[in-house]
Amino acid sequence: MKTTDDLIIVEQKFDASSEIVWDAITNIERMRNWYFENIPDFHTTVGFKTQFNITNGNKNFLHRWNVTEVIPHKKIKYEWTFEEYNGKSTTSFELFEKNNSTLLRLTVEVLEDFPDNVEEFRRESCIAGWNYFINGRLKEFLSTSSSL
Repeated sequence: MKTTDDLIIVEQKFDASSEIVWDAITNIERMRNWYFENIPDFHTTVGFKTQFNITNGNKNFLHRWNVTEVIPHKKIKYEWTFEEYNGKSTTSFELFEKNNSTLLRLTVEVLEDFPDNVEEFRRESCIAGWNYFINGRLKEFLSTSSSL
């Protein structure tokens, strides 16, 4: 992914209030059910930082997050960097509620180029990953009565 790439935008509508969707994307216990199960902690406070490792084959990806913007029940944004690789991006989750349903718009912006030679940092991989998380796992999580 490069700074010259277009933004990556993934949208999904949920038959749930913005409060329920907000809870799913910001409450650590809920996040572990659909996002990354090994996130150690998460807070909706600007300046909050966390890190956790994801492996893929013999590659480590120590994710480092730094929360940069919070508008409760409307938007959260954080920077992503990795211990082992150059590159920086931001990911924002924005919520738009209408008639007791909520549209989630996820936007990824690359601030510093990621390596070309790492498959996981290719634009297509990023798009596929976010579709998996937002349109797959989060959608399934929020559609089950036990998650609400």
